[in-house]
Amino acid sequence: MMYAWIFRHLPGPLWVRILTAIALLAGALVLMVRYLFPWLSDLTTFTDTTIGLLLT
Repeated sequence: MMYAWIFRHLPGPLWVRILTAIALLAGALVLMVRYLFPWLSDLTTFTDTTIGLLLT
């Protein structure tokens, strides 16, 4: 529902709206991979492993 609202409010004909939507999605993905996910990985313990302790 939210995505449809955003798509309806993008300017231009259909093909321009599709390209703009793809660019917005790619930009959001780049921002998340570049800034959000590294920040979250510092706050979580998902990178701490205990398998090495069990094998030794």
